[in-house]
Amino acid sequence: MAFVNWLRRHFVVIAGLITLGYLLLPNIVVTVFSFNDPKGRFNYQWQQFSTEAWTDPCGVAGMCDSLTLSLQIAFWSTLGATALGTMIAFALVRYRFRARGAVNSLIFMPMAMPEVVMAASLLTLFLNMGVQLGFWTILIAHIMFCLSFVVTAVKARVMSMDPKLEQAAQDLYAGPFQTFVRVTLPIAAPGIAAGALLAFALSFDDFIITNFNAGSTVTFPMFVWGSAQRGTPVQINVIGTAMFVIAVLLVLASMVISNRRNKQKA
Repeated sequence: MAFVNWLRRHFVVIAGLITLGYLLLPNIVVTVFSFNDPKGRFNYQWQQFSTEAWTDPCGVAGMCDSLTLSLQIAFWSTLGATALGTMIAFALVRYRFRARGAVNSLIFMPMAMPEVVMAASLLTLFLNMGVQLGFWTILIAHIMFCLSFVVTAVKARVMSMDPKLEQAAQDLYAGPFQTFVRVTLPIAAPGIAAGALLAFALSFDDFIITNFNAGSTVTFPMFVWGSAQRGTPVQINVIGTAMFVIAVLLVLASMVISNRRNKQKA
């Protein structure tokens, strides 16, 4: 009976830990097999421990080139989507104009519709315009579908802002530019950062929209998909593990910085 009562009290925590473990299981498998030395072309069965792939992560022809290309596209699409999305979010929250409701609805369409629909639509647009498929078509497509996520994140932050803070800055003779830079932007910064990080992750990870609009250009997700048809090199697991570790370290660093700021304020 005591165990049942304890289980009831901690059921939510236990369920959360089990769910988290299930979500992290693929990352653990990828990390383990990054130290594998497979006998054949496919890295699906454990053979023996080896660090050879870690010492030569670019040992597979074309992999690091595709990785660099994906990082470049993700970086520039994040900048574009964040800049445009932030302005759109402020316009939707702060201003009243015709078709405002329609614009709000249209913003959510790329998030709601299947990626294959948007990919085919963009491909049709580029072909009708006579645009050569490649780096720039991928970049435009990524900005298009990342824009909605940035607008949603920034809009939620802007809607929660207290307008009295900006009014106080104006009462202290701050101009519109000073008020925006010193008051509005710092308050909206967490939402902008969240939208930017989400846009970067979505852009780097995207395969469907990229595959439709890439032409002969090969990004890292496309390289992984192509390699899986012929054989999966261990270096793919190395890159995946490295990116997972970097993401975890960034989250831990942000938590430490946030805790220090909270202690200083207290």
